[in-house]
Amino acid sequence: MLTFIATTPDELQQIAGSILQAIGNRRVVALHAPMGAGKTTLVRALCQAIGSESIVNSPTFAIVNQYDAPAGEAIYHIDLYRLRSLGEALDIGLPEYLDGSAYCFIEWPDDAAQLLPDDTCHITIRPFADGRREISVD
Repeated sequence: MLTFIATTPDELQQIAGSILQAIGNRRVVALHAPMGAGKTTLVRALCQAIGSESIVNSPTFAIVNQYDAPAGEAIYHIDLYRLRSLGEALDIGLPEYLDGSAYCFIEWPDDAAQLLPDDTCHITIRPFADGRREISVD
């Protein structure tokens, strides 16, 4: 397990590069954190580190946002917060997103945990009162 401490949002870009290096060929990343901890901010930094120039926003209402990577492949940003059951995850086609070679960054993955590949990278963000964030990568 790797652990990083981000004291400012600007430090996330360097941390994102280190995270991508650490996860290697794994493409599914599950983000665990409380509301407002910075999951989407971290996904934005990860997409930039991949080389995407897409505007990264929270997919809370759309459920799935698709961004472009430099070689034309897709990056999926999935937010399962509003889903109420495993059936709803199946209804949105979650397994199809997970089966490809595209990066899939998933916020609030717990209700669909049984659909995630065995090699899923789990990232936990723990916010501190002073604004720092502890980011653990497993």
